[in-house]
Amino acid sequence: MSDYGKIISERRRTSPTPKNIVDEHGRCVFGTFDKEFENMDFLKIKKPTKFPQFMNKLKLTLWQATEVHFKEGVLLAVVCDMGIFGKTLNVFYDKRSKKVYTFDTNLRSKDTKIAPNLLNGNISEAHTKDGFVKYVNDLGNDKCQLSGSHKNKEGDSIEYDFTLSRISKPSIVSIPFGDNRTLYSQKDFFKCEGKLTINGEELTSDEDSTAIVDDHRGYYPRKAHYDWVTTLGRYDVGGKKQYFAFNLTRNQSINQHDYNENLIWFEDRISLLPPVTFTRYPKTKNFQNYAEWFVKDEYDMVNIKFKVYGINAMLLHALLVNIDYYIAFGELEGYIRDEDGNKYILDGMMGMGEDKTLLL
Repeated sequence: MSDYGKIISERRRTSPTPKNIVDEHGRCVFGTFDKEFENMDFLKIKKPTKFPQFMNKLKLTLWQATEVHFKEGVLLAVVCDMGIFGKTLNVFYDKRSKKVYTFDTNLRSKDTKIAPNLLNGNISEAHTKDGFVKYVNDLGNDKCQLSGSHKNKEGDSIEYDFTLSRISKPSIVSIPFGDNRTLYSQKDFFKCEGKLTINGEELTSDEDSTAIVDDHRGYYPRKAHYDWVTTLGRYDVGGKKQYFAFNLTRNQSINQHDYNENLIWFEDRISLLPPVTFTRYPKTKNFQNYAEWFVKDEYDMVNIKFKVYGINAMLLHALLVNIDYYIAFGELEGYIRDEDGNKYILDGMMGMGEDKTLLL
């Protein structure tokens, strides 16, 4: 193992996945796991927050999201249940015009369906008068189907139908945000086949089209913040063009070294990364046409500049909920290293990120 590989905590190495993410005593398991959980009944977690047990349903956040990368642009497709309300969200960034199209509809929590697990064709979906988002999850067979359509008040429309085939190992983590408070996330890297139609223009997948699916469940602290940057596509690895992606996140993990979800995906393998920090110029709330985000670690494995050209701002300030949620699109500069010390120059690759603050 190289010196870079020795940086990674042993708790970040995968361990066999138990059948249940919650044991018979109501304790959730923490760590990094090798395959999907069969049982993920987060409502059975004992006292994950300071609120009474019967309020778990209102405090639990469930969502499934996908980033799809075409040569013309990037799609974010989301179905979400935040306990208090649900949401369907589609955001498309056109790389040619640097324009962001937003399709956002709220609905009742009880009208939002999140799959009990990611196996055997279980479905996550929500339907509204504006459209729908639907996932058919079959990760036991390395497959996922994603379809949707949406219209917005500006008269824009989007429609898509994709078949996703897993091309690397999964990232499955259960991260402690407190003694018995978990944030679970499974992220998978896929080859994408299908088409997307935006305002009547049909875009068809090609050999470079890829996707990352994120299944996300947990109990956020009342005051929470997370940062995120990703890329996905194909890259010259050892003289051969191969599928390549990474995930970089900073959240409320109580032990960033042992519990995070930072990694590089290659074809059929992953390489882990240490904790990272984010700085932004200017602050995202002051964005005007251009910004720079810097993502770094303390070991020189991650040194990235994210040049932001477009942002979608979703701001919700209400009596019970305050959300400042920014989705950013642009290009990357800099580099990232794998555990063997190999450096991958990222200049010109697509970048996508989030800057999200919650007060629940």
